[in-house]
Amino acid sequence: MPSVAAGPSDNSAADGRLVVETEPGLEDIRFLEDGLIDFNIQTTGITDGSFIGIFLRGSDGSRTGGLYGWVWGSTCYVRYLFVAESLRKQGQGTRLMRAVEVEARARNCRQIVLETHSFQAPGFYRKLGFDVIGRVEGYPRGHGYLTLVKLLD
Repeated sequence: MPSVAAGPSDNSAADGRLVVETEPGLEDIRFLEDGLIDFNIQTTGITDGSFIGIFLRGSDGSRTGGLYGWVWGSTCYVRYLFVAESLRKQGQGTRLMRAVEVEARARNCRQIVLETHSFQAPGFYRKLGFDVIGRVEGYPRGHGYLTLVKLLD
């Protein structure tokens, strides 16, 4: 895993040394996720968090697409949605989003939130009832980063 020390450090246990990693390990990422989850629970008192994964699988069990996110505090957050190119424009993304909406309602969510780039699928999400509530221009260069929400009845 490539890494490089960054900035001055006396290597004391109090401050540690900074290490920039271009390919952080899954265990290090999980450390950050767990720390944030613990902090969020301690700060808000909201303990209803759970992950959600919905996958498209071929007859041989191979992954052909799916959705990953979580539910917390009456909100379903969709972090990733992907459908293999050979299955696009066939309704598979809609199936995934309809399934996550059913699951979000079952988990008493009031809204679904997600983020996408302007070159990905904002029109797809708008057709499903999502509204753009935020935009960062120039991320990446020449495009935008959008935050969308769908309120559930």
